[in-house]
Amino acid sequence: MTILITIFLLLLFLAIGTPVAFALGIAGAIGLWLVNGFDLVGGILQTTPYSSAASFVLTTVPMFILMAELASVSGMTRDIFIASYRWLGHIRGGLAIATVVACAGMAAISGSSTASAAAMAKTTIPEMRKYKYNDSLSAGVVAVAGTLAIMIPPSIILILYGIMTEVPIGPLLIAGIIPGLMTALGYIGSIYLWVTQRPELAPTIKAFTMKERVSSLRTIWPMLLLILVILVSIYTGAVTPTEAGAIGSFVAFILTMIISKINFPEIKEALGRTAITTSMIFLIIIGAMIFGYFLTYTQVTQGLISFVGGLEVNRWVIMAIVITIYLILGCIMDQLAILFLTVPLTFPLAMSLGFDPIWFGIVITKTAEIGLVTPPLGMNVYVTSSAANVPIDVAFRGTGRLLIIEFMSLLVLLAFPRICTWLPGIMGY
Repeated sequence: MTILITIFLLLLFLAIGTPVAFALGIAGAIGLWLVNGFDLVGGILQTTPYSSAASFVLTTVPMFILMAELASVSGMTRDIFIASYRWLGHIRGGLAIATVVACAGMAAISGSSTASAAAMAKTTIPEMRKYKYNDSLSAGVVAVAGTLAIMIPPSIILILYGIMTEVPIGPLLIAGIIPGLMTALGYIGSIYLWVTQRPELAPTIKAFTMKERVSSLRTIWPMLLLILVILVSIYTGAVTPTEAGAIGSFVAFILTMIISKINFPEIKEALGRTAITTSMIFLIIIGAMIFGYFLTYTQVTQGLISFVGGLEVNRWVIMAIVITIYLILGCIMDQLAILFLTVPLTFPLAMSLGFDPIWFGIVITKTAEIGLVTPPLGMNVYVTSSAANVPIDVAFRGTGRLLIIEFMSLLVLLAFPRICTWLPGIMGY
């Protein structure tokens, strides 16, 4: 009965708009009080905020966020779009395809899908409007391609999953490369077919000269260098992911000072946005830890594993149920909230069924991608709609065809787990 009351309170708090961190923390505290009184709650509330946030590994989060903010204010994201546009713009739907390429580049230095979608919407949608691209196509492409930031490293979702499950973060991040690139190629193919069938959505553009194309490559070397530093340092094991975040932020700062006339207010603004985003994530972690203590004291996880272990069904049937739950939750809840709420339950279950922990992390991240663009929540769609002043219903209509690619990618990852584990295997994991 206590478990049902606590879960009901959590869902109620979320339904009335309580911030995720406070919904998790308050519901967990009430549940602990119902289980063992004020003494237990007081002890946990005293120690949990510090013990859960004062982790060296968690310094990875603000470092990667800062790196992305610096890259954004320096104009690196704009430069990679311009280069992609000059090389691909003349193809039917080329500006939309260039947007996917730019989003993939942004993903390799970001880690936050909403930040990526907001930045790219302000850069790419005005350009597509200039050439009479349909708003639904433009907004849909930016919203869906923005989700690549939580798959292609450095992914904040994968970092937090690794911290929660004690799965090595380096191999986890590397595991996201192939699924991320595979999905990006799927988007490109889908866009090309879409605009071929309906050419009025994306008028053709006069091709740039070879000289103009080559000259555009001179401006993207900072972005390529930053991506190279991050991926090579993590893949070779020369540094830990935490150290890679610090190195990446430092390199991004140096490059920002070299390539742009940035001033102190802009740096201050980037630091401020980093602090706000980091604080939000850390508050969610603290709230989730309090709720996690409730799950531990009530032995919900152990009971779930025992129950599933007694079912006489194939393990893939159980995994299909778990993935379906993730997809449903993704339509109505914040992705970080889903991660912290479910992983303490689903990860031990997946391990007890013999699934690979890295593969499971990638699959969860893929369901998070889908949740970011499915109604009614669809956070990336709302962010894109707001940033580019596109009606929300128009933006949602543009996601349909690309969502098919997302579901196809999920099925491929389920059918061929080796896609996720091959690169980590080369690393020796």
